[in-house]
Amino acid sequence: MQKIRDSALEAIGELVPAGPPQSQAEGKGLLLSSRTNGGRSLPEYFLVYFLLVDLLEFPHLGQWEKSAWTVPVRYRGRLYGVEHRKMGLGIFAPNLDPKANMSTRPNEEQEADSREIATLILKAIKVAEPYFSWRAEQAAATAAFNVLNKSQWLFDRYEFFRNRRTALIDEAKAGREEKHITKTKLSDGSVMTEGFYPAYSLLIEAEWNAHAAIDAFFSWTEHAFIHLAILQGRLRTGEEVSRIAEADWKSKFKLALDLDDASTKKHYDSLLDLRFQIRNFMAHGAFGKRGEAFQFHSGAGAVPVLLTSQQGHRYSFTAKPGFEETDALAGIEQFFVHLWSGPLGAARPYIFSSLPTILSFASDGTYARAMVSETEMKDLVSDLTHKFDNAGNMDW
Repeated sequence: MQKIRDSALEAIGELVPAGPPQSQAEGKGLLLSSRTNGGRSLPEYFLVYFLLVDLLEFPHLGQWEKSAWTVPVRYRGRLYGVEHRKMGLGIFAPNLDPKANMSTRPNEEQEADSREIATLILKAIKVAEPYFSWRAEQAAATAAFNVLNKSQWLFDRYEFFRNRRTALIDEAKAGREEKHITKTKLSDGSVMTEGFYPAYSLLIEAEWNAHAAIDAFFSWTEHAFIHLAILQGRLRTGEEVSRIAEADWKSKFKLALDLDDASTKKHYDSLLDLRFQIRNFMAHGAFGKRGEAFQFHSGAGAVPVLLTSQQGHRYSFTAKPGFEETDALAGIEQFFVHLWSGPLGAARPYIFSSLPTILSFASDGTYARAMVSETEMKDLVSDLTHKFDNAGNMDW
C-alpha cells in the first residue's frame, strides 16, 4: 500500500493539502467559493474521497449545510476546495476579496487551474486502483453495508404482466364472437375465403404475459428473499450477502423461510416445480412445457421424448403434467397470502419501502425489534425515510 500511495502522490503532482489559512481572506474564502467548470470532469465522489482522504490522508472539513465534506487543497500555491455538495462533487474557487460577502464567478486562472487539478486527480485515481479493490474487499467483510432494495420495482413488473394478462382475457371473452372475413379473387376466377378471429390473437398474447408474469415473480423472490433474510438477522456482512446472491433459488428460499412449516414446504415444492418448468420452457429452449425436445418415431406414432434433470437418465417418455398458466398464477397469489400472513408479515412495509437493508441493523438488534409487529416496522420505515431524505438534501 505504501508503494501505491507513493505512486499516487507522484501522480497528483503539485496538488497538496491547503494547510492553515494564509490570510484573513482565505479564512472565509471557501465559504464564498463558486463551482468551476473544470471540476465537472471529476469521477464519482467516493473515488475522490478515498483517494484524497483515505489513501493520501489530506485533511478535510466536516459536514455543514448542503455539504458532505470539503478537502482544502493548494495548486501552485493557490487555494481551492474539492467539495461534495448537494448538487454534486466539484472543484470550488474561493472569493479572496477581503471585503466580499458573496461568491463570484471563477476567473480564467481559476478555471484553468481546476481543469489541471481534475486531470491530476483522475491520473492519481487510475494509479490507486489496487487500493480501491483492497478497500472494497475490506468493507465487504464488515456490516458497514447497505443492500439496495428493488423489491417494489420488481413486484410492479410482476403485477403489470399479471394484470395485462387478465385484461387481454377479458377483452377476448368480450369479442369472442367477432370474426373478420376476407375474400380474394384468384387468377383462375375462383375465390379464396380467409377468416381471422381477434380473440384468438388476444389469448395468445395473454399466454405470453402469463409467462412473463411468472418469470417476473421469480425475479422478485430472488431479490426479496435476500432482504427478508437480512431483516431476520440471517445475513450480516457483505460477504454473506454476496455468497447467497450467487446461490440458487432454493438456497435463497430456505434462508428466508422455514421449511419445517408444513404449509411453507407445500408452497416450496409447488413453486420449485413451476420454476423448473418455466425455466425449461422459456429460458432453456426445451420446446415444451414438460421439457419435450424430441419426437421418437415408433409403431405407436410420434412419441414425445422429454429432457430430464437427472444425470443418470437424461431422457424419458413420462413426466409431470405441464404447468397451466391460470393455476400457476393462482398458486403464486396463494403464496403471497401465506408469506405475509405469517411471522414475516411484519417485514412487508420494509420490503416495499425501497429503503436499502442496513447490515449493521441486522447485528445490533434494530431489525429484530422491528420484526415484532407490522406497527413497529412501519415506525422504523418512517424514521429511516426521514433520515434518508435529510441525508439526500444534506440537511445535517
